[in-house]
Amino acid sequence: MKLNLTKPIAFFDLETTGVNVASDRIVEISILKIMPDGSKEIKTKRINPTIPIPIQSSLVHGIYDKDIENEPTFKAIAKSLADFLKNCDLAGYNSNKFDIPILVEEFMRAEIDFDLKNRRFVDVQNIFHQMEQRTLKAAYKFYCGKEIINAHSAQADIEATYEVFLAQLEKYDGVEFEDRKGIKSIPVKNDISALHEFTNINKNADLAGRIIFNEKGIEVFNFGKHTGKPVEQVLKEEPSYYSWMMNGDFPLYTKKVLTDIKLRMAFNK
Repeated sequence: MKLNLTKPIAFFDLETTGVNVASDRIVEISILKIMPDGSKEIKTKRINPTIPIPIQSSLVHGIYDKDIENEPTFKAIAKSLADFLKNCDLAGYNSNKFDIPILVEEFMRAEIDFDLKNRRFVDVQNIFHQMEQRTLKAAYKFYCGKEIINAHSAQADIEATYEVFLAQLEKYDGVEFEDRKGIKSIPVKNDISALHEFTNINKNADLAGRIIFNEKGIEVFNFGKHTGKPVEQVLKEEPSYYSWMMNGDFPLYTKKVLTDIKLRMAFNK
């Protein structure tokens, strides 16, 4: 299918040092530029972010500090990149929430006026999520082929949830799944332990996901300026951070987990 375009549209994806739009940096950018006549041009460039790439990010995208140490900084390529994207609408997967904001941050650091006026943004993920809604009603229709009677009553909803669960076990029995690291498995099976592992996407140390386990099973912060840093390291280097969190608007269980880590540190001295 040929896109109906009045101006170029650039589909782009970023690999970054992390997910904090304000502080993380781009380590690779790939752009597929589609012209109104249907012609295409693709550019992919690795970038030296000028800050270390956390190991948990490298494990996801496969780019390590040594891979980008001789690559140009974003500032060095910002002008040519802005020229390539000139007059382009922008598109991507989760691009409205992540890729576009972090790209604009990089342009601002490089003192390039990347004008967003008159650009249109197309987020493919939002098309997916809105057309294939993630509601119980939509799941019941998709998996069970039925409409919920008395939707939003607790009993009707939980009975529908159970039916959806049974239908999922049947539908995905023996179906192979490949995760972001390329590891293949058959995760949906009639085994609660296996389903626990599969459905807990983020390995939370607390319930709210403010503290999670990294690839090595170490508790790390999952928000703010210390995203990705081990909790114990932060509490050692910045002891006041504990008091800030304990006095802040955080869930009680998050505070309990933080306190448990602090007590463990004191015990292991």
